[in-house]
Amino acid sequence: QVQLVESGGGLEQAGGSLRLSCAASGSTFNNYLMGWFRQAPGKEREFVAAVSWNTGTTYYADFVKGRFTISRDNDKKTVYLQMNSLKPEDTAVYYCAARGSWISTWSSARVYEYWGQGTQVTVSS
Repeated sequence: QVQLVESGGGLEQAGGSLRLSCAASGSTFNNYLMGWFRQAPGKEREFVAAVSWNTGTTYYADFVKGRFTISRDNDKKTVYLQMNSLKPEDTAVYYCAARGSWISTWSSARVYEYWGQGTQVTVSS
């Protein structure tokens, strides 16, 4: 059983930065896959980034590469999403997700077992 709690969202101007945090409990995450997704009103949930807890290998959606960075802190059992050069189109609710094993289809929301409640990110123009 895994519990995920996101934080760090808020209002930021275009070009600014935010760091989202996902605090995990209930698991050691030895072989877990951790992902960030986002969903804007009226749009489908889309993949943002993922990281393998075991290997540290990262995966990114094309539209965030070079701007966002996913990382994890083993001691704090926390996954981060550093977001730089924010754009208004980044406005969405951001969700943290976890899966108990690595899978090649890491960009699909369907494969993740656990989800946080989401944190709102709003970027003004």
